[in-house]
Amino acid sequence: MWNIQIAGVDIYHIVNWFYIYSFLGWLWESSYVSIKEKKLVNRGFVAGPVCTIYGFGAVIVYLILKPIAGNILLLYICGVIVPTILEYVTAVLMEALFHTSWWDYSKNKFNFQGRICLGASLGWGVFSVILFYVFQPFVDWIVSLYSVATGKLLVSVATLVYAVDFGMSYMNAMQIGEKLRNMDAVMDELYEYIQNTKLYESTEELKERLAHYRLPEYVPELKQRLEDRVNAMVAFAGESPEEFKARQEGRLAELAERFGAAQKRFERLKGMGNVFTRRTMNAYPNMKSRAQALKERAVRKVGKGSREQ
Repeated sequence: MWNIQIAGVDIYHIVNWFYIYSFLGWLWESSYVSIKEKKLVNRGFVAGPVCTIYGFGAVIVYLILKPIAGNILLLYICGVIVPTILEYVTAVLMEALFHTSWWDYSKNKFNFQGRICLGASLGWGVFSVILFYVFQPFVDWIVSLYSVATGKLLVSVATLVYAVDFGMSYMNAMQIGEKLRNMDAVMDELYEYIQNTKLYESTEELKERLAHYRLPEYVPELKQRLEDRVNAMVAFAGESPEEFKARQEGRLAELAERFGAAQKRFERLKGMGNVFTRRTMNAYPNMKSRAQALKERAVRKVGKGSREQ
């Protein structure tokens, strides 16, 4: 089995490369996000120190583009196209399997369905060139440090551990999808209440604004809108300023109570589950249900169309 070849490379080297690239990808992702979030974050689909998508991506890109490695310009162009296709297919498959959106480029310019974007694709091109001229020689050097017998043993053990980890992570990912749908229900209740307060000029404006926020970020804007209304003294006919102010302050108190209760439910749902589920939720704080992701993309598309008109 170890001598079976794919694109001129035997399975032994392909599997070794996969695990090394997966580890390097995990090291990069976890370090970058930890620095950004100012706390330790263990990234990746599985709990172990590997980012599977980096391992698969690096190996597949290398095997596909190996014939054009000598042409840097063509390598860059294909390095933009191939990883972008892989990223899009991965996003679609993960959304279909787990009913969950793990990343979203909707806020980036020149994105497609929030799953891919031009900036990331151009970065993949640079990475592909570096892959051939820096990383692949480095990875080959690492593999050469140990004997084939040792390599087979390490890969066999790693595969067994990875299979168990992947199985547990898969089951937890299914639970996360259900958890996110319950969190969406909390948001929908708040959405209905906010809509009834008529703090926004139109339903479309409300949808567009809420599509850009997560729960803790709603409160300041809504409180400000209530306070602006009080300051503007837009009272109903026959209502004294004092009555109007008292009514709006009561509304503000009710709003704070609603959000406080919703926040507790939201955080309780987020914290439910085993340590693996909580690890994944913390590793991907912007994760959302597939239904919510599709809803937000549709809202942004409508909002963009309205602005263009």
